[in-house]
Amino acid sequence: MLELGILADDLTGGMMVASLLEREGIECPLVSSIEALADISPSASAVVVARKIRLVDSVVAINEGQQTVEALKKVGCKRFYYKYCATFDSTEKGNIGPIAEAMLSASGGRQTLFCPAFPVHTVTVFQGMMFIGSQPLGQSFKQFDPVTPMFNSNLVEVLQSQTASKVGLLSHNLLQRGRQAFDAYLTQPDAAKLFIADAADDDDLERVAEYALDWPLTTGADALPIFLARAWQARKSSHSQRTPKSLLPASPGFEAFIAGSCASATLKQIEQFETRHPVFRIDLLAAKNDPDYVSKILLWAQDYLYHQPIAVTSSADANELKRTQSALGRDGAAGLADRILGQVGEGLFNLGVRKFVIAGGETSGQVINALGIKKVEVSVFDELGGGYCHRGGEHPVSFILKAGMLGQPDFCFTAFDRMRLAEKSQ
Repeated sequence: MLELGILADDLTGGMMVASLLEREGIECPLVSSIEALADISPSASAVVVARKIRLVDSVVAINEGQQTVEALKKVGCKRFYYKYCATFDSTEKGNIGPIAEAMLSASGGRQTLFCPAFPVHTVTVFQGMMFIGSQPLGQSFKQFDPVTPMFNSNLVEVLQSQTASKVGLLSHNLLQRGRQAFDAYLTQPDAAKLFIADAADDDDLERVAEYALDWPLTTGADALPIFLARAWQARKSSHSQRTPKSLLPASPGFEAFIAGSCASATLKQIEQFETRHPVFRIDLLAAKNDPDYVSKILLWAQDYLYHQPIAVTSSADANELKRTQSALGRDGAAGLADRILGQVGEGLFNLGVRKFVIAGGETSGQVINALGIKKVEVSVFDELGGGYCHRGGEHPVSFILKAGMLGQPDFCFTAFDRMRLAEKSQ
């Protein structure tokens, strides 16, 4: 039986939560379409359906949420989870609220909670306020996000702007008072339908998972599913655990790093990569009026691929970002970058690239979709940040998908070394 079916609003986030569950001994494949659910192994205890729905039209997002729950029901899923970014990335009108309400309705649930905290990575929620380290969300680097800038640290207010339903708070104090107090609070006549859950530490996450384990739907970031898995396994008198996999099958071929994230960590990784290998930096203003721009990138790549890894990036610092967004608009610049990187990914695959490192959730989704990949095997969460995955078959290909803000400057070197080791270990 599938204990947990997860809808992730982007690919890197979905990969991370799948790898964290694999680390818990839970078999958790990742698929990129509901049709691919028919092919998952009957031994899987969880599955992630990763869709690029964070910024799509709300009508499309709502439909995705409903369809995913219905499809998961058909394969015998017991409970559902909606996974979004730990920093609650969304616009003023969605899509976190609309997707969650659609999934709640489809699941038959009455209430649900939102628990985006990831304390081990210093993302916490207290009295409904999100903190990244000691900084409130709205005062952190997230206020400068080029796509989903976050200015309000009060998640109750952020969520309330996305829904007509009442939003409440499951406070740290309430969680500490125990299950009886928790249940009594939820059954008050004027109780809210949606709740932001505090999580100042892992003890709070453990309580949230225990108290809400039997809810049809819960929502949050990467951390809560770990505790849900521990809670359902604790209920069973016996359960089998898989040996964690740090190496996946080999993918012989060339190597490429594709980066679309503008996070400081990614910018440092590109700089470090460029000390050893060639990098093509996309000029979006030049690309806009050049129908042959992608072809020129691929011709450039051919000169190097036989000898070393290469990188293609649209990532930019604040000044360059301002220049392109002034000319193309925020959505125009992001859309053009995604489109180019997706086409580059497909072109590089056709040139024989079989080991990809990709930085940025939107970029990862664009490349995976361009390659038509529907299902991948996922490795455990470790120093690679949970993005290592593999698609087998006639043309095997491996990916390490990286959230923009994660990883040390030498991340790419570590990532390619891991995929090379898979070949040496055959």
